[in-house]
Amino acid sequence: MDLGLAGAAAVVTGGSKGMGLAIATTLATEGSRVAVMARNRAALDAATDTLLAAGAPDAVGISADMSDAGSIAAGFGQVRQRWGLLNALVHTVGPGDGYFEDMTDEDWDAAFTLGTMSGVRSIRAALPLLRSADWARIVTLSAHSIQRQNPRIVAYTASKAALSSVTKNLSKSLAKDGILVNCVCPGTIVTASFTESLKDVLAADGLDATDPVDVMTWIDDNFHQPCDLGRAGLPEEIASITTYLASRRNGYVTGATVNVDGGSDFI
Repeated sequence: MDLGLAGAAAVVTGGSKGMGLAIATTLATEGSRVAVMARNRAALDAATDTLLAAGAPDAVGISADMSDAGSIAAGFGQVRQRWGLLNALVHTVGPGDGYFEDMTDEDWDAAFTLGTMSGVRSIRAALPLLRSADWARIVTLSAHSIQRQNPRIVAYTASKAALSSVTKNLSKSLAKDGILVNCVCPGTIVTASFTESLKDVLAADGLDATDPVDVMTWIDDNFHQPCDLGRAGLPEEIASITTYLASRRNGYVTGATVNVDGGSDFI
């Protein structure tokens, strides 16, 4: 299927690793020019090499602190200088997590700065570039926890719920411009950072944090939130649906909140 992405210009925030990098790589494979935004220069350089090898006609890693409004604006200023327009913005940035009793006011502020305001600021900075293109799409990544609550990630979930609401609202206000706006809610996804942070925890139960079945077993045992497919997901499975929603081929899906969670008990 031709997604109409050849030569398109795309930005993926948080695109230097994990789901963000998987999305950026899929966009590159489809022929998009891709800019990834993140803080770590070495990771950005490695991501750029990956994107060029995947087939991107142009790729750039832009250093940006997604907790800082000025840094975000400057990052999109570099996109403007390089391409002058933008067809797709995919926002993947998210905050840390914690239990309610452990969260200070500063922790809550930080969660909403990264989980909500980084998206608001990125979209605001990207809109003039998106409006300059023949077609444009916005996709934000929220979380299935906004519908299936988990006490371990209370502030993370609240910030992602706010981002999902903003996304839905923008689909209405930007429809007149022909800009389609959607939200993807990943379930439990086995990324490198997930594996690194929980490998010892799962190993204590005799489980492998790189094995999607073992990961879902641990999720079910500890949080009682299984999925119908009986395994966790992979970054490329988030990338495929996100890339479609961000593509020209998607001509009629807007305002959707799409669960990509292996099957769950909510709509």
